[in-house]
Amino acid sequence: MQNAAESIPGAPAREPVAAWLRDLVEPFTPMFKEVLAVSFFVNLLAIAVPVFVLQVYDRVIFHSGLSTLTGLVIGILAVVAFDFVLRRTRAKILQNVALRIDVAVSRRLVDKLTSLPLRSLEARPASTWQMLFRDADVVRNTLSGPTAILATDLVFGVLFLAIVAVIALPVFWVLLVVFAGFVTLAWQAGRFVADATDKEKLKLIGRDAFVSELIAGRTTIKALALGDRMRGIWEERQEASILGGVERGAQTDRYVYLAQSLTLIATILMTTVGALAILDQKLTIGGLIAANMLSSRLLSPLNQLVGTWRTYASFRQSAERLGALFQEKEEVQTSAIQMPRPAGRIVLDDVTFRYGPDAPPAVEGIKLDIAAGGMVAVMGPNGCGKTTLAKLILGLYQPSQGTVFIDGADIAQFSRRDLARWIGYVPQDCTLFAGTIRENIACGHPDATDEEIIAAATLARAHSLVVNLPKGYGTAVGEGGQQLPGGLRQRIAIARALLGDPPILVMDEPTSSLDRTAEEELRNSLLGLSRDHTIVLVTHSPMIVQACHNVVIMERGRIKTAGPAQKIFQAAAAQRSADAAPVIRIVPGSEAAAAKEQP
Repeated sequence: MQNAAESIPGAPAREPVAAWLRDLVEPFTPMFKEVLAVSFFVNLLAIAVPVFVLQVYDRVIFHSGLSTLTGLVIGILAVVAFDFVLRRTRAKILQNVALRIDVAVSRRLVDKLTSLPLRSLEARPASTWQMLFRDADVVRNTLSGPTAILATDLVFGVLFLAIVAVIALPVFWVLLVVFAGFVTLAWQAGRFVADATDKEKLKLIGRDAFVSELIAGRTTIKALALGDRMRGIWEERQEASILGGVERGAQTDRYVYLAQSLTLIATILMTTVGALAILDQKLTIGGLIAANMLSSRLLSPLNQLVGTWRTYASFRQSAERLGALFQEKEEVQTSAIQMPRPAGRIVLDDVTFRYGPDAPPAVEGIKLDIAAGGMVAVMGPNGCGKTTLAKLILGLYQPSQGTVFIDGADIAQFSRRDLARWIGYVPQDCTLFAGTIRENIACGHPDATDEEIIAAATLARAHSLVVNLPKGYGTAVGEGGQQLPGGLRQRIAIARALLGDPPILVMDEPTSSLDRTAEEELRNSLLGLSRDHTIVLVTHSPMIVQACHNVVIMERGRIKTAGPAQKIFQAAAAQRSADAAPVIRIVPGSEAAAAKEQP
């Protein structure tokens, strides 16, 4: 399994990360300005209650002004109602922002994943890609949730500080010192909590990667009774993630409790200093109470900042991971010119491919010229590079050196959409997608007619099986096609490759789940297609191989031999006969003798 740390896309420079965020946020700038304006009035109205209390204590009670009290109550009730309307307005704006950000980020993420080269997708475990979608949620929630409101409230903290200076100057200096203490505490919390969050995230990635393997291998686990072993690994990964969460929680709690203690100290100091100022007649009781109320409006967001710093740390990490992904090189998305349908000639000119910069070649020095039309079998022992060669022909892998041509044109210049239109592919692992049989056959050609779908299914020898199902082509295949027999899944995958009549077909073990009769039927279909289609088959099936016009035999990433099938097989048989060791037969008797005979 890939190491958890290695599964995270490399952290990019700050500027590119900020660039993609700027591109994301820029269309929403007018809406963020509205939120800021509404927040200004919300925070301005927050001054009304402390002023109300100040006036009640200093004017109404001292002068017995009941009429003044009536006016103040009516006014403050109107302020409360207006405050409610403003808060609802701000919430609706942020909900709209959240929806639009979710659409923008998710769409960009899906577009990026579908445009990355296959090697980039294969280089990381499934849990990494799942994590990126959670990162998109983090970005959306941070830019449009409570944390966004908290950020705007923090901006107006200076306003409350200034008002305290006006109405209660003696306690202003206490509040200023406490404010500086909160800023220092929040900065320290950001440093340590972000580090602990990084470590926790790595451990969560390791656990999620194991869960993905657990789900993917559920049949094997059940068949081999691996439950105890899997449970042990799960407990180890879960323990590591829990310990990471505990460590991060301990860091967070430490600073949260320090912030709460600092709030209490602020209240004690303000009350003490304020009482002394009242005794010296430098401050009124109403002024002290109002200052305490305003201080809570100032210190409350700072308290929240310390407690929710993990959210901002997660936002930074998520933005960096998404930024790194968005900078990765994509496949060609649009061909410079629309080429006509190729005849199907395939040329590999001195092609070498490595799975990593320091990895040994998976295939090396491949020189192959496949004429248009006919069937070519690619054979060889496991691990000799057959599937890699097929993916190079498909353009799914880019050669480390050398070039792959179709009809004399370098396939690197063509988009994935064009190549998929020209080359039908049946992978070794025939994956179907949740939906109906019809949807799976037509997934690459959603506009295909019923006649075209039936024709492709008939060629794949799937039609007669499908129409016998109670719901026919409307039958649900289930997750990964698990509700269908393996043979039918494979035939549907073949029909999917045949739909659209591509001039080139690349099939990797297309008969692995078929019985002999179905194999013979598929062979006959392929022979008919081979008159005007180029068919490359990675196969060990004798029946399919014997029907092929040409054979390529690979060994250790190189082509050992290639040519007309009959000639290759005759040469191989002669070689085996020449290399065969003599068979020693022990003859029983009173005088045992050994007789040698050729096989």
